[in-house]
Amino acid sequence: MLPPPPGSFPDREELIQHVGEFGISQGYVVTIKQSKKEKVVVLGCQRGGVYRNRRKTIDDGTSELIRKRKSGSRLTNCPFELVGKKDDGFWVLSVKNGSHNHEPLSDITQHPSARRFTEDEVLLIKEMTEAGLKPRQILKKLRQHNPELLSTPKHVYNIKTKLRQGNLTVKRYKTLRPQTSAQGNSNSSTTSEPSWRQRYPPRVPNFIGGMFIDSQSRTSIDVINPATQQVVSQVPLTTGEEFRAAVYAAKCSLPSWRNTPVMTRQRIMFRFQELIRRDIDKIAQNITSEQGKTLKDARNEMLRGLEVVEHACGMTSLQMGDFVSNIRSGVDSYSLREPLGVCAGICPSNFPALVPLLMFPIAVACGNTFILKPSEKDPGACMILAELAMEAGLPNGVLNVVHGTNDIVNAICDDDDIKAITFVGPDSSGSHIHARASSNGKRVQSNIGAKNHSIVMPDANMDATLDALAAAGFGGAGQRCTTLNTVVFVGGSKSWEEKLVERAKALKVNVGTDPDTDIGPVINKMAKEKVNRLIQLGIEAGARLILDGRHIEVPKYEMGNFIGPTILSDVTDGMECYKEEITGPVLLCMQAGSLEEAIAIVNRNRYGFGASIFTKNGASARKFQTEIEAGQVGVNVPVPAPLPFFAFTGTEASFSGDLNFHGKTGVDFYTQIKTVSQQWKDFRINDEIPLEMPPTNFQSSDGTSLLLPTHNFPNTDDDRGHLASPSDNLDCDNGPSFTIPHKDFQTGEAVSLGLQLRDFQNSDVSPALLMSDGSQDPKFLTHFLNWSRNAQ
Repeated sequence: MLPPPPGSFPDREELIQHVGEFGISQGYVVTIKQSKKEKVVVLGCQRGGVYRNRRKTIDDGTSELIRKRKSGSRLTNCPFELVGKKDDGFWVLSVKNGSHNHEPLSDITQHPSARRFTEDEVLLIKEMTEAGLKPRQILKKLRQHNPELLSTPKHVYNIKTKLRQGNLTVKRYKTLRPQTSAQGNSNSSTTSEPSWRQRYPPRVPNFIGGMFIDSQSRTSIDVINPATQQVVSQVPLTTGEEFRAAVYAAKCSLPSWRNTPVMTRQRIMFRFQELIRRDIDKIAQNITSEQGKTLKDARNEMLRGLEVVEHACGMTSLQMGDFVSNIRSGVDSYSLREPLGVCAGICPSNFPALVPLLMFPIAVACGNTFILKPSEKDPGACMILAELAMEAGLPNGVLNVVHGTNDIVNAICDDDDIKAITFVGPDSSGSHIHARASSNGKRVQSNIGAKNHSIVMPDANMDATLDALAAAGFGGAGQRCTTLNTVVFVGGSKSWEEKLVERAKALKVNVGTDPDTDIGPVINKMAKEKVNRLIQLGIEAGARLILDGRHIEVPKYEMGNFIGPTILSDVTDGMECYKEEITGPVLLCMQAGSLEEAIAIVNRNRYGFGASIFTKNGASARKFQTEIEAGQVGVNVPVPAPLPFFAFTGTEASFSGDLNFHGKTGVDFYTQIKTVSQQWKDFRINDEIPLEMPPTNFQSSDGTSLLLPTHNFPNTDDDRGHLASPSDNLDCDNGPSFTIPHKDFQTGEAVSLGLQLRDFQNSDVSPALLMSDGSQDPKFLTHFLNWSRNAQ
């Protein structure tokens, strides 16, 4: 059970409500232990139903004592304690003791405080008592207003007694009453909209310790629909206290989560992918409203993310170590892949759902806990995924979500409890994160800038190549990291330009919710201005503009951030439009005299994310594949994005770090290797005999396979009850004779050994005498045990 995250609150009641709701989500009920209204409030844990054991003698003449639970005994105190103090007009919450001495309540409605009456209900009881109603009648009336009331007539009678004494309070200390309705059960389902989405515009909360918590920050950023310019939501800049609370929640949940069996973690991933499929249209709609891409493109993004979750469902085999038997006499050595600890991910805006799914499913399936910072431009999809992860059964604190910009990024890089950071985004941010986090001793994988090239040979299939260039160059409004930015035509581009322009003009630019839309808006006004600026710089540097999409207007969405397909030809590698990333639907056309020259152009570019070639010549394709310096290589396909079981790679300025995303390296990044060497043998004084396993496999005369347990023989040869070699005969009483051949295993032959480590008692009978079908032969077992005793 986690304590609530520390923070600042505008008033005392909001602090108390925050703590109470958080406690209920964790399985405990918070009570006010001490309060000075304008100065301090001390909050504790009301265990409920657990009594202190008291001793009572049975007989005055004896000293025998027994434990007896007395109904009047005090509840056992829980050390959990929080303190709220007023400071400069704000109430500051701090955790004095965050631990409990009891297990969480499986059903919060069973807590005694759930049966207590509110102050309004006490006043109603007073009025009905004065009117002459009996306790059962009073309770019936109260349940008409609150059908889920759990109180009994006895509780009403107790209230009436206190009323006669002139005391309206039910308990000396006011207890925060649990909500028994479905609305108060945060773990029940996410089908109903959470409260933060019911506001307009909704203020996106943090997700800390399994709860959506409103940030106490007074600063927020508007999330703008790129097509309509309407405010979709507001993202707070998470405070330092809230960030530390998220790290604390992840750190507290780590020991139990890393010790959770891998099969259990795998089942949660199976459930998680089911829930994503259920809500895929809902998430796609959110992506379109915040990021601008078409619904079709958003749905494809979700399907790619699902592939990563499905890959995480195979963690039982992905996290396997290595084993080498008998590296020395009687010594075995093996390696384990263990989780790192608390990890973090920093996400870009171009894939608001896919990139988070690239990160945390693999990380948590490996046994780590995770801090996720979505882009402040489109955080909605990430919050939905957090809801689904919680519904799938991910324990509280394993996944946490915080928001912000530079301050939170620097806090992630500097926090000592965070062991690894994954980043996807622009190269300037990625270089800063890699340098700062690495200097603090963290693992970092940073997929950054991309300038993807395609070489088109004269013999390439024209129609198939043009279709691929148009789709890869303009799809997703050119904001994907796999966008094809530059085409190098070997032998000249004149014969390709006209038909390329025709295909580009056929693409429909419109709002992403239109099912016929091919290209939606770019993310914001700044992105549009940057794209237009780079186009103009290219024209001024001598590039030839053969298609201009800068002045396109979409009816009813004149304020949208739309840019139509744009093509610049005769581009050279010295132009600014070529050197910088263009995150828009702009295709640059270059020319080369030969394949060697084209490869040299691509390799001179400082980015090395992806490159492809279109040709019918196998020799050209092989030369390109061998000599090109890029992480993702395509032949007759645009820049490929590999499936999760292959590494998602980049070279040069497109990647910083040692281990890439996806595949085996993705699992390696989130785990650390531990190598174990062990020796098990019976050591005796002056015992120099090497440990050897006697043969345990033999067959009966009728071919039945049997298994024998190993036997520890005495040290002297005279007393040894050894079996003859090369084969031994055993006679069972009133049964067949068994021949035990000794098997010589061939080099490289696989042998499966079952190992059970336990302390056997003297009276234990080994279950190893089994027939090939798994049953025991009682006659042979009796004979073998008699022979074993005689041997001793």
